[in-house]
Order: sequence, then C-alpha cells, then structure tokens
Amino acid sequence: MNIQGTQTAEETEVDVIEELIGGYALIIFNDDVNTFDHVIDCLVKYCEHTPEQAEQCALIIHFKGKCAVKHGSSTELKPICEALTQHGLSATLEMV
Repeated sequence: MNIQGTQTAEETEVDVIEELIGGYALIIFNDDVNTFDHVIDCLVKYCEHTPEQAEQCALIIHFKGKCAVKHGSSTELKPICEALTQHGLSATLEMV
C-alpha cells in the first residue's frame, strides 16, 4: 500500500495474479523447541483458527514435519508469518 493507504495499480495486479494462480500457503515446520500448547496458541491468535483446527494442525506439523496452516495472498499472509516467526515458530510462505 502506498502512504495514503490505498493500493497502487501494481499491488492490485499482483493480488489478482496471486488469486488466479492460487496464491500462497503459510507453512509451519516442526521443531524441537516449541510445545504443542505454544503452537496451538499462536495458530488461534494469529491465524484465527478454532482450538480444534489449531490442535489438528499442530499434530500434522509434529507427525508430517510441516503443515500449510493458512492460504491467501502474500499481502495477507506476510504479517501473520512475521508474527509467528517472532514468537519462535519456523514459518514461511510458499507459492501454491
């Protein structure tokens, strides 16, 4: 967004392209540091998951090594990814 808080034509075009090609997935990776409760709390707070959704994602992360916890545009997911990494989770965005 520009200084006035409106999207530029280029930003709008990127959002449209991302929607057409499927956008991005927010991926969280397993680690040996964070507890299940911490991961669940972060998913509820930052990804707006229900506690049940967050618990299922935490189990997938633990047993599969990673989980796509949210899908959307890079503009939408980037601040969420940053918040998760600031709280100690290993998270990244991947184009889908």
